[in-house]
Amino acid sequence: MLWSKNMQLIDANVILRYLLNDNRDMSQKAREVVSSGAYTKPEIIAEVVYVLSGVYQAARSDIQAYVKEMLRFIRCTERDAVVYAMDVYASTSLDFVDCLLVAYQALNKEAVFTFDKKLLKHLAK
Repeated sequence: MLWSKNMQLIDANVILRYLLNDNRDMSQKAREVVSSGAYTKPEIIAEVVYVLSGVYQAARSDIQAYVKEMLRFIRCTERDAVVYAMDVYASTSLDFVDCLLVAYQALNKEAVFTFDKKLLKHLAK
């Protein structure tokens, strides 16, 4: 799928309706928007992860599967970092935003400074 200026930036609510199909009208509209071209950003994926985990009590491995499946149909800026972060998220107890930091360091060679001891264990020295 190519990037297009006609693509719409979608928020967590659209993604959740798309993934969960839990509201007939909204889920249908979400599918239409996605099929016509949609994209999102890592901070929106972070909200999706937060809602799936906190509200829906989804398992980390299920959240990983949902997000990776979603990325087949919805473009995402920093896609490689999101995929990497989802793998870290599924295999650790880190918050998703911390997993993104691990991904940014690993993939983009960004220096991450933190006082978070749990995060430090997952960052390259």
